[in-house]
Amino acid sequence: MHSRPLPRTRRRPSWPPNEPQRHRHKETSDMKHRGRGVACGWYGIARTAAMDRAAVWVELDDGGTVKIATGVTEIGEGVLTGLCQIAAEEMGVRPEDIVLGDNDTARVPEAAHAGATRMTYMIGNAVALGCREAMGKFRDAMGAYWGVSASSIRAFAGDCWVEGSPTQRMTMAHAVHVLKKERGIVIVGSGLFTSAHTALHPETGEATPWQSYVFGAQIAEVEVDDDTGEVQVLGVWAAHDVGRVVNPQQVEGQIEGAVVMAVGHALMEDYIQVNGQTTTPGFAKYILPTTLDVPQVTSVLITEPDPKTPLGVKGIGEPALTPTAGAVINAIHDAVGVRMTRLPATPERVLEALRAKRAAQSVPRRKAA
Repeated sequence: MHSRPLPRTRRRPSWPPNEPQRHRHKETSDMKHRGRGVACGWYGIARTAAMDRAAVWVELDDGGTVKIATGVTEIGEGVLTGLCQIAAEEMGVRPEDIVLGDNDTARVPEAAHAGATRMTYMIGNAVALGCREAMGKFRDAMGAYWGVSASSIRAFAGDCWVEGSPTQRMTMAHAVHVLKKERGIVIVGSGLFTSAHTALHPETGEATPWQSYVFGAQIAEVEVDDDTGEVQVLGVWAAHDVGRVVNPQQVEGQIEGAVVMAVGHALMEDYIQVNGQTTTPGFAKYILPTTLDVPQVTSVLITEPDPKTPLGVKGIGEPALTPTAGAVINAIHDAVGVRMTRLPATPERVLEALRAKRAAQSVPRRKAA
């Protein structure tokens, strides 16, 4: 993600730091101070006290295309692209050969809600299970057709063949034609993925709330103007445990988008009510980050597969939001030595904290009796 152009007098942020930052706390009113802060966070996926689940139907159709029917809802996070990639790899076809069917849950299996960082984790695993069942049937049928073991059937990018054979090979489209027209076989499968349900303890009410957890750490570098209290986030380094990555570019986009939202949470977005009525009813007063406020974001993907799922995937939609505000607030403290305890850290609040700090430093200490 590109940040706004920095003036020539500023250096771009880098991590690890290239030079000591001891000058940051120097109290000069005409100087901007830089600081860095670190924060960590975790986020649970796939509720278990109330079972989470998702299901799909899969059909290997004419032309070698694969139909996936599920109640998935795309809300802009790119889950449809991810599901196409998963299905294509499992079925041995190209992503453009995947057709995601009508998501009306009156006609297709329930995928549950789009939220809670569950889409890839729940529906992606359901798609993988459904495709594996369908592919198992395909291998059995083609193994019988060619007179070989099912385990020797391979498929990739729209072609299928017998491993080690130079002649037993055909396109998936031809294979579907052969199975349907000559043998009356339609390749279908279904997949259901559920979280491991854990009942509440009858006396204590304890249970395992989530099946999997996403962990992350972020470093933020800020510049604080001690004349105005304005804080600019120059850079964020975000390292997150995302499990097996289906689409690295999408994951990085999720992290970058979350960081931008969290910068708004940390520094700008302040919903105010007076006597039950909002005084920030529109974007003229409820301030959101713009492109000029977007820092340089460096994403680090920790790809440790989740052991409790067929795919090993996790999620990153919401977890990347968790550490950002803490890292920014810690960076403000590192830069100017004030601890902000209320969000957002607006220029007015930062300036008030700086004035309080200076007032406290100017009061002479009483001598001990």
